[in-house]
Amino acid sequence: MSSGKEPSGGTPLAPRLFGRRVPLSLVVWLALVWVTLWGDLTLGNVLGGLVAGLVVAWSLPLPILDPGIRVRPVALVRFLLWFGWDLLLSTVRVVVWVVRPGAPPTQLVRVRLRTSSESMTVMIMIALSTVPGSLVVEMYEEERELLLHILGLPGDATEAVRADVAGLESRIVAAFGTRRDREELP
Repeated sequence: MSSGKEPSGGTPLAPRLFGRRVPLSLVVWLALVWVTLWGDLTLGNVLGGLVAGLVVAWSLPLPILDPGIRVRPVALVRFLLWFGWDLLLSTVRVVVWVVRPGAPPTQLVRVRLRTSSESMTVMIMIALSTVPGSLVVEMYEEERELLLHILGLPGDATEAVRADVAGLESRIVAAFGTRRDREELP
């Protein structure tokens, strides 16, 4: 039975070179950048890029980081479909308020997030700021709350906005969250 490690202690995607791990994906990426900067796809540029990538990856080792993001294809498709629909509806709502005479309704809403993951919080903030008519004004990290500026929702839309953000949060965590992130949401 395998323990998940190779006998040499290395992995096929990050073999050891003179005692240090060299991630091959980083070497290939650096070689691609090298060839792009030279602007000419030749064997010499590709080999030079691979050598430069090996030297950089070996001499400047990067720590292994886990961004805390896992992609689940089915949940990702659900999120993207919902997000695309929300973009369309929000754009129409904002356009209607722009062409109408008078000032559109605006309000500030404070929304508490259920997730404690920084990665999930950043994705939620990006999604909220991407949708027309909503903008993240401030984040209160200690309370895990966002202050949102909402445009175009008449009346007191506080509960509707909170419900929409909770739904967005659930879809993002389902599409990108770790097991711990998913368990954290009720």
